[in-house]
Amino acid sequence: MRLKIKSCSFRSLLKILPLTFLLSLLPSCGAGDSPDDSLRLGVALYTQDDTFISALAQDLEQLVQEEESRIGQKITLLISDSRHNQTTQMGQVDRFLARRCDVLCVNLVDRTAAAVLVDKAEAEGVPLIFFNRQPVDEDIQRWSQTYYVGASAQESGTLQGELVLEAWRSAPERWDRSGDGVLQYVMLEGEPGHQDSLLRTEYTIQAITDGGIEVERLARDTANWNRAQASARIALWLEEFGEQIEVILSNNDDMALGAIDALCETGRPLEDWPLIVGIDATAPALEAVAAGQLYGTVHNDGRGQAQAMLSLALALHGGEDPAGAVDLVDGHYVWLPYRTVTQANLSAFRAS
Repeated sequence: MRLKIKSCSFRSLLKILPLTFLLSLLPSCGAGDSPDDSLRLGVALYTQDDTFISALAQDLEQLVQEEESRIGQKITLLISDSRHNQTTQMGQVDRFLARRCDVLCVNLVDRTAAAVLVDKAEAEGVPLIFFNRQPVDEDIQRWSQTYYVGASAQESGTLQGELVLEAWRSAPERWDRSGDGVLQYVMLEGEPGHQDSLLRTEYTIQAITDGGIEVERLARDTANWNRAQASARIALWLEEFGEQIEVILSNNDDMALGAIDALCETGRPLEDWPLIVGIDATAPALEAVAAGQLYGTVHNDGRGQAQAMLSLALALHGGEDPAGAVDLVDGHYVWLPYRTVTQANLSAFRAS
C-alpha cells in the first residue's frame, strides 16, 4: 500500500510560534514510530526569508513527494527555519537528533559553527550534509560521514564578471556614461566575512579586470543578502554619486532587486539606469531580466542541489556507496555548475 509523505515545513507557523512548540508538533522520528524503516530527513535552513533558500526548500519538498511515489514508501521530511540565529539552529539539530532522524541537512547560519555540528552528528552516528553555505574544509574532513552540496562561489563571481564584460564590450556608449573608458561601480555584498560574499566580490572584479577593463569602485557595503537593505544602500549612493554609477554589482539577486526598487523610486527612465547584475536566477530576478531592469544573473541550481541532497541521503540511509548516487569530489563534495542568464537565453530558465 502506498504511504503518504509527512511534510513539516510550517512556514506560516514558524513566523509566530516558539521553536520548541513547533517541534513538539512534528511527527516523531523515533524508530518505534517508523517500523517500515523509511528515511527520516531533518533539514535546518538559515532562513526561509531568503528567496533562493525558500525555493530550494520547496524543490526538496516536491522531490521528496515524487521519490515517495516512485518507491512506494514514506519519507518523513522535517524542515526548520533558524531565522538567522545559530543558537536556534543548534537547538533544532539537537531536536532532530533526539528524534532519531537518519540524515541531517544543514544550511549554516554561521559557518564557524560547523565543527560543533559535525561532532554532534558523529556522536549519534547520523550522516550530516551541509548545503549552500560551505564550511571550511577542515570541518568537512572532521568526519567521514560529513558532506557538502553546493556550487563554487568563485565560479559565480567569475561568471558575473563575464556578464559585465559582455555588456560593456557590446555597447560601450550605453554603459560608459563618463566616456573615460573606466567602469565606475558600486558593490552590494552579502554578510560580512561570509565566504560566498568574499569570493563573489573578489572574482567578479578579477574577471572584469582580467578582461582588460579598468575599474573604479565608488562604494561598497554589506546588505546581508537582503532586498530592503540593498534598496536603502543604493538610495544613499544614488544621492551621493548620481549618474557616476555605471554598474551595480550584487552578490545575489535579492540585493539586485533592492537596487531596482531604489531606481524605480527615483523615476529615472530605464534607459538611463546603470547596468545591474545579480546571482541566483530566482523567479523574481528572471522577471526583472525579462523587463530589462536586470541585465543578467548567474543561475544557481537550487533544484539540482535539492536533488543531490535527497539522492545522497537515500544512499546513506540505505547503506549504499554515496559515490554511486552522486558525483562526489574528494569523497565529500557535490558541486553543481553555474550558468549565466540574460534575455538571450532567458526562456530556457523560465521554463525550468
